[in-house]
Amino acid sequence: MEVYIKVAHDDFFKLDFWEMILRTSLAFLVLLVLARFMGKKQISQLTFFHYVTGITIGSIAADIAGESETPFMDGLVAMIWWAALTVFMNFLTMKSKKVRVLLDDKPLIVIQKGKIEEGALKKARLTLNDLNMLLREQSIFSIKEVYYAIFETNGNLSVMKRMGDENATKTDVNASAKEPKYIPTEIISDGELILENLAELDLTEQWAYDQLKKKGVNRVDQVYYAEIQPNGELYVDLKTSKDN
Repeated sequence: MEVYIKVAHDDFFKLDFWEMILRTSLAFLVLLVLARFMGKKQISQLTFFHYVTGITIGSIAADIAGESETPFMDGLVAMIWWAALTVFMNFLTMKSKKVRVLLDDKPLIVIQKGKIEEGALKKARLTLNDLNMLLREQSIFSIKEVYYAIFETNGNLSVMKRMGDENATKTDVNASAKEPKYIPTEIISDGELILENLAELDLTEQWAYDQLKKKGVNRVDQVYYAEIQPNGELYVDLKTSKDN
């Protein structure tokens, strides 16, 4: 009796193993075909919609390959149908601007003519720290260098620098290669002094107040963003609120 059970268990294991191999191979091939069918736009995950659909199709394929309880044909039909729906929605976005905006949203101008657009940042759910991080990813360490910045629908930031701030070597402009005094650092964010950043730069609150007064700013809460420049000057972006 014990031998019979052991043999039956081994047969079941072999059957389950080869079933998984077959299911995985077929799911892999179908996923490869669907990826080509959906095109490069889906593969590049240009927008959040394409990112979600790509993840979902991958999850369905993994479920088909690894879950023996999932009927293979049911999972296959679900994966193919999801891909077909994705292609259909891509077709609609090409034909209708309203559908395109609904699925992909619209790019947002977060910096316009050197001015930070507070409303656009809130709509994009970006903080000033997020904005600075996206700029640093493009080797821009100071918001002062930016004339236009557009937050794209894929989460990337497209930047147009101010005239004169384009990349150039010291040799190009015959300038001395003097080391900067500071790394561009924010010291005021949304009307509040960032004391720890001032301390790291070995600067005092009084210094910040004096610099603001030189620019005609009497209160810190009037400032949306302020950043010290490499030469020690202060870049200030005032709030657009009517009460300030």
